[in-house]
Order: sequence, then C-alpha cells, then structure tokens
Amino acid sequence: MTDLLSLVHADLLAHPGEVDVARVARVLEENGQVRGPQSLLEVTAELRDHISGLGPLQPLAAPGVTDILVNADGTVWTDSPDGLKRADLRLGRDEARQLAVRLATIGGRRLDDAMPWADAQLPGGIRMHAVLPPLSAGGAVISLRLAAATPLSLDALEATGTLHPSARTLLERIIDRRCAFLISGGTGTGKTTLLSAMLARVGPEERIVIVEDASELEPNHPHTVHLQARHANAEGAGEVGLGMLVRQCLRMRPDRIVVGECRGEEIRELLQALNTGHEGGCGTLHANTAADVPARLEALGSLAGLTDRALSAQVLSAIDLVLHMRRDGAHRVLDSVAILCRGADGRLTSELAARFTGDNARFFPAFDQIEARLR
Repeated sequence: MTDLLSLVHADLLAHPGEVDVARVARVLEENGQVRGPQSLLEVTAELRDHISGLGPLQPLAAPGVTDILVNADGTVWTDSPDGLKRADLRLGRDEARQLAVRLATIGGRRLDDAMPWADAQLPGGIRMHAVLPPLSAGGAVISLRLAAATPLSLDALEATGTLHPSARTLLERIIDRRCAFLISGGTGTGKTTLLSAMLARVGPEERIVIVEDASELEPNHPHTVHLQARHANAEGAGEVGLGMLVRQCLRMRPDRIVVGECRGEEIRELLQALNTGHEGGCGTLHANTAADVPARLEALGSLAGLTDRALSAQVLSAIDLVLHMRRDGAHRVLDSVAILCRGADGRLTSELAARFTGDNARFFPAFDQIEARLR
C-alpha cells in the first residue's frame, strides 16, 4: 500500500483531480499490476482515506463517535456515548506526524517544525488540532472532534436522559420567550449539542446568525447564517477574530445572535449586542460549575478591558440565565439552571434556580425570577 500510495501521489501531482477507480486502475496498469473489480474498489477506498480522509483513523469514525484522539505514544482512543475507550490501533511516530501534517494541509493550516501546532476545520465538519514534537513528548498528538451525522433534537435529548422532562419544557419556554442565555460546562459535556437542539426550536421566520471560531453548530433551522473566524497566516497577518465578526453580524439583520463559544474579548461585543435590542442571543462558555460562571466572565471581561463592575452591569442587563451541563461517566446531562446577580461587593455572582438529578427536579427561590421573565 505504501508504494501504491506514493505512485498515486505522484500521479495526482502530474494530473490533478479525484482519486477514483479509473485513476487507480491506470496507475496499477502502468506499473504492471492488475486487480479484480472488488479488490480495485477496496484499494481505491483505502487510498482515498489516506489521501483525502482520515487515513488509518477513518474506520474509527463510526456513528456515535464524537472524538478520535492520538497520543504521543501512538495509542488511539475514541469517545462516544459509551465513554472513552482505547482502539485496537497504534500509529508509528512517522505515520502519526505525516497524518497530522496532511490533515492540517487539508484544513488550510501550516504544521511543521517552525509552526508545531495547528487548529483546522476539515471537510465534513471535523475539527482537528495537532501538536508536533518537541512540544509533545514522543510523537504527534492529534485530536479530532467529529460532527454529529444528524443534529439531535430536544425530543432526542430527553429520550437519552440528557434532559429531565421538566428541563425540556423549561428550554422550550426559554426559546419561545426569547430569553438570552449561556450554556456552561466542561469539554465534552454536550454544550454545542444542547445549543443546536435549542436553536432548532426557533421559529422559521427568524434569522439566526452564528459566530464561531470553527464551525460546529448545525441547528436544524431553515434560516441560519454562519460566520467563522480566520486565523493569522504564516506571516502573522490576516486574522479576523470573533469580536469583529459579532460587530459585522449586527449589520446583517439578525433576529438571534449566537456565539458558539465565548473565550475572549468578544464577550464585550456580545453583551453590547444583547443590550441594544437583540433579544434571544446565546452562546456557550467553559466552566466547571454554574457557580464558576461569574469568575469565568470576569476573566473574559478583563481581556476586553472591562472592570468587574462594568462587566456586572452589562451581564445583568443582557443575560437572563445560565444552563449548566455536566458529564456523568458516559452520560451528558443538563445539571442545573442558575441566574446571575450582583453580590454585596458589587461583583457578579450566581444563584442556583433549579437542579436536575436522575428522575428528580428541584426548584429554588431564584427560579421565581426566571418564571417572571418567562411570563
């Protein structure tokens, strides 16, 4: 396969185009080899995976798999609803590096000794991150986040146990009443999945503008516009950040502004947008618990030059509530709902309004404020 792969690569350089059965058959014939129809189909599919797909990782991209991870020692792991599991595959050091470089190139990113890390968007909505030695001890580290084949609905999330029935009803009311909200949680807790399902509930007469660093949100909605940030090129020029894109989307007649993940100074632009008549906006935020959201927002606000008091004033008039996701083993669940409020020292704090545990739903006094907003 290695020799044939080299031959096909050379043929592609001489005759650019697709890797199809006709090309592979011609290359084999030119080198004195003949294959039967079934064998030709199989080898063509394998070559296509190695040239334009995930290579040796392609068989692992099965339905339900959300992440494929290659460690520096060549071991490969997959994450799915069944949890993180080691795959029966191990990549050699050179093989892992070549795969990482090729995937970065497909995604339009540079990955080499001078630029030993890359974050790229691959065809099919796959998000790729890779780090090369010496930043990674041993070999290349590759992280692939796979997009769901079909976005999950609120019905599906309730059926799988992600949403308590009371929580599902609450989410529908939040969307229908155009509340502004943040979805918080750690990596892999299902923030993007929940946000996509909620946006699918938005009426078809509304225009949703989504701003992301890398395109991940794919709500089942007929009028969705996607804006994606652009990284700087090898010379350090040409970067377009999320903050600039939020400002641009204000001129695009949005009914709802969505920031896929708030991670920097774009929080200032989002809050300003939500405070100037753009109801129903939302986004996701990395935080360990709902109680940690105020500290996380303060950290982001400092990047945007906002004082704690200024941030508090902006947030309290812009964000109605926080939905917190957590991962319980292999299960992703909506854990709690909180409101943001001002503490005695004038800084931002949070107050628990509802918690969902198994079949139980508990509501606290702060939930009255949410009910008042939903009327």
